Amino acid sequence: MGKNNRRNFLQRAGALTATAFFSSLAKPAWAKNLDAALRDAEGIKADDLATEEDFWYYIQQSFTVSPEIINLNNGGVSPAPKTVQDAVKRYYDFSNEAPSYYMWRILDQGREPLRRNMAKLAGCNTEEIAINRNSSEGLETVIFGWPLKAGDEVVAAKQDYPNMINAYKQRELRDGIKMVWINLELPSEDENYLVQQYVKAFTSKTKIVHITHIINWNGQILPVKKIAEEAHRRGIEVIVDGAHSFAHFDFKVPDLDADYFASSLHKWLYAPIGSGMLYVKKDKIKNIYPLFATSDNPLKEDIRKFENLGTRPFFIEQAIGKALEFHEMIGSERKEKRLHYLKNYWMEKVKNIPKVKLNTSLDPKWGCAIGNIGIEGKKPGELDSFLFDKYKIHTVGIVWENISGVRITPNVYTTISNLDVLVEGITAFAKS
Repeated sequence: MGKNNRRNFLQRAGALTATAFFSSLAKPAWAKNLDAALRDAEGIKADDLATEEDFWYYIQQSFTVSPEIINLNNGGVSPAPKTVQDAVKRYYDFSNEAPSYYMWRILDQGREPLRRNMAKLAGCNTEEIAINRNSSEGLETVIFGWPLKAGDEVVAAKQDYPNMINAYKQRELRDGIKMVWINLELPSEDENYLVQQYVKAFTSKTKIVHITHIINWNGQILPVKKIAEEAHRRGIEVIVDGAHSFAHFDFKVPDLDADYFASSLHKWLYAPIGSGMLYVKKDKIKNIYPLFATSDNPLKEDIRKFENLGTRPFFIEQAIGKALEFHEMIGSERKEKRLHYLKNYWMEKVKNIPKVKLNTSLDPKWGCAIGNIGIEGKKPGELDSFLFDKYKIHTVGIVWENISGVRITPNVYTTISNLDVLVEGITAFAKS
């Protein structure tokens, strides 16, 4: 960050003088500095704050990521901030003092407050949120619990997540349903094209459409609401895979017009690994069988029937609350703007390099943090290996259906200097 930009941040912050700000850099209590930076960022537009490296430095200090590698595969699973890590350890130690007492009679009492807070972030009714372990569990609860019969059709994309594809194939094999697969040409900024690929697949026998909100392979955001509107117009129910969208960019679940939505909270909410959320529209709960049997009516209208997982890691579940606090501390809009800025920062710098192909849109409507690039004449695995071997940059090579490239996913703790190293690596590889 240049001196002028640094000075502009301090001037806009207003309440913190340059002397006070720079003297605070020497203090070891980074948390206090973060509090000050957050106070002083009030009133600064999210778009402007996205480029303020001084502010994001304090966010970075909330994480314990290794300085030995540059982790740009946050699309797989994200590290949690230290407050979340500490909560997991604290609750785990607490549980082990007397597990059957402290887990079931103490920690388990925290689920209802957690449910309320999750519902607030999701923008929905508290009675529409179930806490589970990941998006696969949530989505498969619906996929296997929906009363499909032989001949019923389900529309989904070949670019959907493999766990979901395999779940539908299992129902196809077991129950005789018919899968209708569409093949998306991505990236795309053509809303009509994306919507019509789904609409053209609908028939009078279509019961469900499965939509991935943001394609994990290349970061393509799909126009879920438009597709959902077309589906509902035809009496088709809508399942949305929000594994990569929830807490990634700013939206409320009901705005998608989905009947069912699931997400992995260990991705963009920065919750402990192995935590997830399932949303079921209130009037749909009674129609879905739970994945794990309940002791009473499986078709009751209580969202809690989807939480009957047996003994579970309560220390992980309760630490989700600290992740919610961390997310709200940053703010959804600020976070989205920063993530999009980081993706575009490196992509803008490499897009004109000969042989480089961008597989992700630069437009915020169609992409956010996740980017994917290919190098003409090279396999994704070659670039992936080169970046790690030569620069210790962790990415992931993607070859899935018609998407081929390296997925690169920065996060709020990623610095511009990290991305400059990435650009150097991509440039060197493309010219080799």
